[in-house]
Amino acid sequence: MSNKNPKSLSLEEASQIILRPYITEKTYNLIDKENKVTFIVNEKATKTQILASLRVMYEAEGSEVNTVRTISGKKAFVKFVRDQGARDLATRLGLV
Repeated sequence: MSNKNPKSLSLEEASQIILRPYITEKTYNLIDKENKVTFIVNEKATKTQILASLRVMYEAEGSEVNTVRTISGKKAFVKFVRDQGARDLATRLGLV
């Protein structure tokens, strides 16, 4: 992961930051109730890098990110700018 300006991330760099979507019953409920999608991210990823990677990989705009370290890795809970933004992305990714 480079320290480049997060706005100029390549798709390859972005995919090293956001590793994969994370879906459980609890995170599935966050999609509808709180307009959030959960991702497993690189342990060293910053919130700014996560938002920039979201724009590059999924062409989606996040408004805030909360992170937590767990046994399954570092998770990022991304809230979306647009209403239904989480549902739209989850549908495109085949999560719902």
